[in-house]
Amino acid sequence: MPKYGLLIHYELCVGCHVCELACKQEHNRPEGQWGICVKEVEPEIAGGKLYYFPFPTDNCNLCGKRVAKGLQPACVHNCWAHVMKFGKIEELAEYVRRKPRTVLWAPH
Repeated sequence: MPKYGLLIHYELCVGCHVCELACKQEHNRPEGQWGICVKEVEPEIAGGKLYYFPFPTDNCNLCGKRVAKGLQPACVHNCWAHVMKFGKIEELAEYVRRKPRTVLWAPH
């Protein structure tokens, strides 16, 4: 069985937090618990530009029930900025090689 993950193109993230909300609704997560969490990186750290990073947490299972039905994870499906891609690790790794400012994440 292929291993799946998320490719996060953080340069495109505008910090709308829709991925967080979609995850919370999909999994009925309580207050303070996240499957994905958007963090703000200060311009002093990021070379003068404000970046937002969607970080999957240890609670993220890539929406296994949705994926089993042939659907995208809730965060990917609801991201209007197309910050994240879901797919097989091998295919996403090829994309990372060609595209800067991306992060490849896979659950353990």
